Amino acid sequence: MSHFSPTDLARQLGQGLLSFPVTHFDAQGAFLEGAYREHCSWMLSHELTGLFAAGGTGEFFSLTPNEVAKVVAAAVAETNGRIPVISGCGYGTAIAAGIARDAEKAGADGLLLLPPYLMNSKQEGLANHIEAVCRSTGLGVIVYNRDNAVVNDETLARLCDRNPNLIGFKDGVGDIELMTRIHARMGDRLTYIGGLPTAETFATPYLTMGVTTYSSAIFNFMPEWALAFYRAVRAGDQAHVMAQLRNFVLPYIALRDRGRGYAVSIVKAGLRVIGRDAGPVRSPLTDLSADEEAQLRILIERATA
Repeated sequence: MSHFSPTDLARQLGQGLLSFPVTHFDAQGAFLEGAYREHCSWMLSHELTGLFAAGGTGEFFSLTPNEVAKVVAAAVAETNGRIPVISGCGYGTAIAAGIARDAEKAGADGLLLLPPYLMNSKQEGLANHIEAVCRSTGLGVIVYNRDNAVVNDETLARLCDRNPNLIGFKDGVGDIELMTRIHARMGDRLTYIGGLPTAETFATPYLTMGVTTYSSAIFNFMPEWALAFYRAVRAGDQAHVMAQLRNFVLPYIALRDRGRGYAVSIVKAGLRVIGRDAGPVRSPLTDLSADEEAQLRILIERATA
């Protein structure tokens, strides 16, 4: 049973930093529940307002629907109502609706609806997909706007009118005009979440558009750094923000961009660097090379010195 109503969930998520834990696997790629729960517990020892289980950083795309439910149940058990747990959700409409129902049974408080598998569609089709998921569950739903699932402000407004449990909008596009249109039209009807890869890069400009929080994958291996950066953004401490962007974030992005699919791989490498190994990524992703991981180690040691 969820601990947060859709309204309470929306209010909670906008108040602080959001965590997207990796999913722990053994050498053969099997889910390691004990190690995952221990990682969630470590993350929860720091200040957070929401935990997104089996999200993009958690390799949702490589999990079966049954595994998603197991990962979410493990996160729910570990958080024990302290902060909301939001489950990844996606694929085709029928599968996504099934994942939504399973996540609700597992005790999740909300859903992050990722783009549907492969297909591009018109606004009408995207709206039908989102609405079907909203109506399949009583949980709060956050739409992840990115890739082949970009809804415009008119579509989003109609969806919000018809679906009270559509409570959040996560932007992974970076279209400033679209984001401005959506915020101007929807106001505080939605909670806005920054979701571009390495969201720290966009945190300051997005804050001016009402995006008060973002997903920090870096939190997985540098939680104190991630929280200090978030507080600096919210306080308008541009000197701190720019120093950290120059010294860590931009070099980190340059390393991430060396390989396709490295957005998750580099986070798992970061955990290995700090001695909290979460296992390999699942195929078709690949792990960083030994040389790339050594360069990441230098960046982390400098940032946390």
